[in-house]
Amino acid sequence: MEQSNSVQIDRSRQSTLAEALRQVMPAHCVLAQEEDTRPYECDGLAAYRQLPMVVCLPESETQIIAVMEICRRLQIPIVPRGAGTGLSGGAMPIADGLVLSTAKLNKIIRVDAYARTAVVQPGVRNLAISDAAAGLGLYYAPDPSSQIACTIGGNVAENSGGVHCLKYGLTVHNVLRARVVTMEGEVIELGGDALDAPGLDLLAVLIGSEGMLGVVTEVTVRLIPKPQLARVIMASFDDVVKGGNAVANVIAAGIIPAGLEMMDKTSSRMVEPFVHAGYDVDAEAILLCESDGTAEEVAEEIARMSAVLEQAGATAIAVSQTEAERLRFWSGRKNAFPAAGRISPDYYCMDGTIPRKRLAEVLIGITKMEEKYGLRCANVFHAGDGNLHPLILFDANQEGEFHRAEAFGAEILELCVAVGGTITGEHGVGIEKINSMCVQFSREEMNAFWDVKKAFDPFMLLNPDKAIPTLHRCAEYGRMHVSKGRLAFPELPRF
Repeated sequence: MEQSNSVQIDRSRQSTLAEALRQVMPAHCVLAQEEDTRPYECDGLAAYRQLPMVVCLPESETQIIAVMEICRRLQIPIVPRGAGTGLSGGAMPIADGLVLSTAKLNKIIRVDAYARTAVVQPGVRNLAISDAAAGLGLYYAPDPSSQIACTIGGNVAENSGGVHCLKYGLTVHNVLRARVVTMEGEVIELGGDALDAPGLDLLAVLIGSEGMLGVVTEVTVRLIPKPQLARVIMASFDDVVKGGNAVANVIAAGIIPAGLEMMDKTSSRMVEPFVHAGYDVDAEAILLCESDGTAEEVAEEIARMSAVLEQAGATAIAVSQTEAERLRFWSGRKNAFPAAGRISPDYYCMDGTIPRKRLAEVLIGITKMEEKYGLRCANVFHAGDGNLHPLILFDANQEGEFHRAEAFGAEILELCVAVGGTITGEHGVGIEKINSMCVQFSREEMNAFWDVKKAFDPFMLLNPDKAIPTLHRCAEYGRMHVSKGRLAFPELPRF
């Protein structure tokens, strides 16, 4: 399903860069042969690929500073990369650029039980932080589905979330400090160990910036105590609209579950044979609602949520009785993406966010789009915070299906914007949603984004052509895709 227009690599430029890099780091940390660079040609959005010119894997902050100086001098674009699990093409290489992987910076520097923090390098895996803190009764709350593989540096770049972000927040709510190397080679520290830091909150600007502002070399994360008990409700509904309304009802009742997820019948049926989670495969939709805390708190909240779900029309309610059963309920949700391969040769995972009260409306809209594009869609949602992950199922071997899937995904994002939401929740913009940025943001807002980018990276070398579209690109997209009869930027010249 490769859709790249692969650009030829300038071999002379490649040789110059590789040789310069070998002067500042061990030779085994510089990859220039095709067989070595091929694994870096894409991230989790494998439909778009480009062979990188050179890949480097620095082993220290000092080496990263040297890399920045070399690329600045040679005017080489840099694409920072974590574990490559991102789903928006944010780590896709540039033909005349360098992929800078932080995989070798993978040390947990310290875990502080009193401050409840961990200081880690960017290549540390998300789950490894919780493993290191487990003996102290602490853990790191953000838990994206890829947490066994994704790294904290990538989480910072994308502002990753997970099934428990409703109660415990996204990456931006759980990172206290970041040490960053700018394109000018300057080392800056954003945030701090205290609850607040003086000056502008540039840490929040960095988190979610998709590697466009600097290269993270160290992160301080907040740890929280492991709850004494956690139990999860699996509620079945005979109608997806009832399930969507139930989500809003739970929050409206003043309950903030530890996790609140929704899966439609297509998702449940593709997952159940894969992990045997115990899902109700006859239900049109299921909700997974988790409560954690003391035994008394959990018992009370489970009872309150059950009452709300029953009133919302749940046809069946099952509550986990053991920790093993709780983990089994969650295993299906965590494995939804790989399970899609059981029923479809390919899938296209979208990511948008909407107000919770519009969830049922958007589900109905997606159903109509299935008919319009002739493709199935399995819906998996971080329902509690309105973060949608529709999985558009297609076969890349069938001519035109991938392009129909792209158009289907773009229309879902437009619907998200139309109901008051946004085009991404946690996957980022990358290259996947760059045209959709033109739908959501005005010319003035786009100019403000570019001003922030230029303030951090005046050379415009960090992850260029990602996340923020040019106004000319928006004008071009507006001609191809007219929204409500009006071009996005009609005053710009037409090519």
